[in-house]
Amino acid sequence: MNDSAVAIEVERLTKRFGDFTAVDEVSFNVAPGEVYGWLGPNGAGKTTTIRMLLGLLKPTHGRARVLGYDPARQTKALQARVGYMSQLFTLYNDLTARENIHFYGQVYGLSRAGLRSRESEILAMAGLTGRGDSLTANLSGGLKQRLALGCAIVHRPQVVFLDEPTAGVDPVSRRDFWGLIYAMAGEGVTVMVTTHYMDEAELCQRVGFISQGRLIALDTPARLKETQMRGQVLEITASDADRAVRVLRAAQAGGRLPLDEVALYGAQIHAVAGEDLRDPILALLQAEGIAVQSAQWIAPTLEDVFISAVKPH
Repeated sequence: MNDSAVAIEVERLTKRFGDFTAVDEVSFNVAPGEVYGWLGPNGAGKTTTIRMLLGLLKPTHGRARVLGYDPARQTKALQARVGYMSQLFTLYNDLTARENIHFYGQVYGLSRAGLRSRESEILAMAGLTGRGDSLTANLSGGLKQRLALGCAIVHRPQVVFLDEPTAGVDPVSRRDFWGLIYAMAGEGVTVMVTTHYMDEAELCQRVGFISQGRLIALDTPARLKETQMRGQVLEITASDADRAVRVLRAAQAGGRLPLDEVALYGAQIHAVAGEDLRDPILALLQAEGIAVQSAQWIAPTLEDVFISAVKPH
């Protein structure tokens, strides 16, 4: 990327709290209009990274630029051009939907005329046309989520940071929310989003995996599947999936089967191995009295790749 094509630029960004390193020498760039996913286990450093990019935390060392601004030194100028939505939605439940929009509009310095026109746009985006006087506390989780996004972008920011914005929201509302994300990206807004949902990560144009503060992989979802997966994935449908997982993990721990990972995905089991262990796996499950309906090699999901990437070598 050349400089003109960079909305977010991060170079060796590091944050330490005493002896603990929360973010460790992280480097990446995000292009204007890109939807960039930031994935990692709890405590991996995702939120700390975003807080540094917003100017809410000063890095221990390293360099960051958002829209050409240094978040640590030009915080006020930057915050007028970025939006932030945390996993807590940041709405005031004792205000109406309209009052929340007005509050955030005033915080961002919108004029009364600008706020009036923006109010109707945000209510429509949130699915709240004609319901502006509804108390926020009485709205469903999905409506609150859309309203919170509207409040975060009331000032038309060029970059939006979304920190687990769909946590605890139903699947239909999550799908609708991602429609709004791509509508923003289509208008040239850069979106950096953290999520625990792998189906959402698949929707990102590029995804960065962060573990223990370090960036361990960064690419498109398709390329990550091609380059970051260690081993093959055997998908197993068994009569007692929970017990089958316990049996396979015991064999893995005891060294009887050299499995890299065993995990339950809905009703199926994914067993990851660097060699063809299909027959030994089936023999073991049969010996334990567990009936196997099917066992086939499949292309890895992004969750398989994520688990493989963050697992110590």
